[in-house]
Amino acid sequence: MEGAGRPTRPLHPSRPLESDWMTTEPLTLDLSGPVPRLRRERRVRRVFWIAALVSVLISLLIVGSLVGEAWNFIRTIPLASLFDIGWFPRRGLFDLRTVIVGTMLIAGIAMLIATPLGLGAAIYLSEYATPRARRILKPMLEILAGIPSVVLGYFALTWISPNLVQKISSAGVFSMAAAGIGVGILVTPLIASVSEDAMRAVPSSLREASYGLGARKATTATRVVFPAAISGIAASLILGVSRAIGETMVVAMAAGAVGGSLFEMNVFEPGQTMTAAMTALAIGSDQVAGSGNAFQSLFFLGLLLFMITLVLNVASERFVRRVREKY
Repeated sequence: MEGAGRPTRPLHPSRPLESDWMTTEPLTLDLSGPVPRLRRERRVRRVFWIAALVSVLISLLIVGSLVGEAWNFIRTIPLASLFDIGWFPRRGLFDLRTVIVGTMLIAGIAMLIATPLGLGAAIYLSEYATPRARRILKPMLEILAGIPSVVLGYFALTWISPNLVQKISSAGVFSMAAAGIGVGILVTPLIASVSEDAMRAVPSSLREASYGLGARKATTATRVVFPAAISGIAASLILGVSRAIGETMVVAMAAGAVGGSLFEMNVFEPGQTMTAAMTALAIGSDQVAGSGNAFQSLFFLGLLLFMITLVLNVASERFVRRVREKY
């Protein structure tokens, strides 16, 4: 018989032929989940998107309002008044060096105080403190961060200035040094908290490997954990600098420049910062008296402060991305 001996069916009935696989339609499984849950997820995503969009729009509106008045200020004043003997906006003197140098001096003193204290506290809490000590000290550090700045300003004026600054110099009651120390105390908890979180995020395997090689705890903390957490530590320092530059009340109370200030490089003399200058000019009234450009100078200082903070944030973001370690 023709074709005899040829199998007409698979040798294994349970296994289909290759042609059957090619003609069989692929199975489609819907793994997206229930429809009501998907609808809720879409609604939540829209809410978060709207929140992000609103925050961006508010930032753009703030910048737009600052740019307009700041341009009017630059356009209407003589450029020579931006480099005068001091910052006295009600008299038509708008020396930028006075407020910029004063801001940087006070922020520098603050970081000289806050950096060793904050990083030292972070290393102790992360590497040396027992769990019980950490449960006690960490909330106390966070409480210190919640102290109002006006309290620290009063502390700087009534205790730091007479008991520290005036003991080592001929400074008066008001000085940039006292304000800088007060701002440093204010910034310390921020640096300590962020740095401690970054150091605790370092994998324990790195510490164990260091101990296995015979390293001491101090060596492990400073040469293994600290470099591994450098991105978070750098971010904490940038946050501290931004906080010190933007501090108002401590500087307004302790630095001593109320209506204005002469250009001064000596930290044991009264000085002026950008935030304190804005506070001294606009406090207590919605109408700024004095020179015709005094009101516009507030917007100019606000835009200048915004640009400095923006540059710091962008630089810190790039630095953190460059040195970040992934485990």
